[in-house]
Amino acid sequence: MTGDTMPIGTMSGTPQVLLTHHLKQLKLPTVLREYEKVARECAQGGIDHPRYLLRLIELELIDRERRTVERRIRAARFPAVKSFDTFDFAAIPSLNKMLVLELARSEYILRRENIIALGNSGTGKTHVALALGLAACQKGFTVAFTTAASLVNQLMEARDERRLLKLQRDLQAVKLLIVDELGYVPLSPTGAELLFETFSQRYERGSTIVTSNLPFEDWTQVLRGERLTGALLDRLTHHVSILTMNGDSYHLKESAGRRRAAARAEQNQAITEIVDPDTGEITTT
Repeated sequence: MTGDTMPIGTMSGTPQVLLTHHLKQLKLPTVLREYEKVARECAQGGIDHPRYLLRLIELELIDRERRTVERRIRAARFPAVKSFDTFDFAAIPSLNKMLVLELARSEYILRRENIIALGNSGTGKTHVALALGLAACQKGFTVAFTTAASLVNQLMEARDERRLLKLQRDLQAVKLLIVDELGYVPLSPTGAELLFETFSQRYERGSTIVTSNLPFEDWTQVLRGERLTGALLDRLTHHVSILTMNGDSYHLKESAGRRRAAARAEQNQAITEIVDPDTGEITTT
């Protein structure tokens, strides 16, 4: 084919059919979906062909990035998708809001630093961890979410089925590993050792977020010994941001607020107006 020769198929057949086929082959679904509408808009606006093509390609790139982010979110296996838009910072005064918003930029992942969120139950630690995980997905990082108990179960099952090394490699490859609820369930000695190995293998290779309802001095209750606890904390806290989240239960406040709103709604519905047919006066009950 010379520089003046058109590709085979361009000069024969229905243009729309051929274009649909070629765009599917090139995996450009957004261009396929939008090219006619954008063509009409550009024709009405007197926009030239290069700018028309630029607009289409920009739409494709935006849509492709959106689909990529959605795939990362699905791969992370979040129990729910949470963002900081729905988090009430005022409910947890002990939490450093400026630090959290800085961490949401996800630059700590580039530095392979960790985050530990400590506080009593119901103060929003999981919400913060999920929101940071979502932000990381949006910034292009791979994320995996699990609870400490679930992770230990996975590790023990993998060990029994002789696929532990593969699981450990997969966990090590993730840019951000989120381990929620450390301390809620005591671990067996074997489970504690496997969890320690997972954190050790990620040390200075990837970022880890850990949430716990226990202060550091009580981690020995979960990890079954001071030696293992000390070694684990040494690795986790070498490069770390610690989020203190003590206070009244965030979840209980939300629940109480919903109950109050429902009660007010019921009271409003209970108010009725009665019109006296003789006087025309209106009374409420």
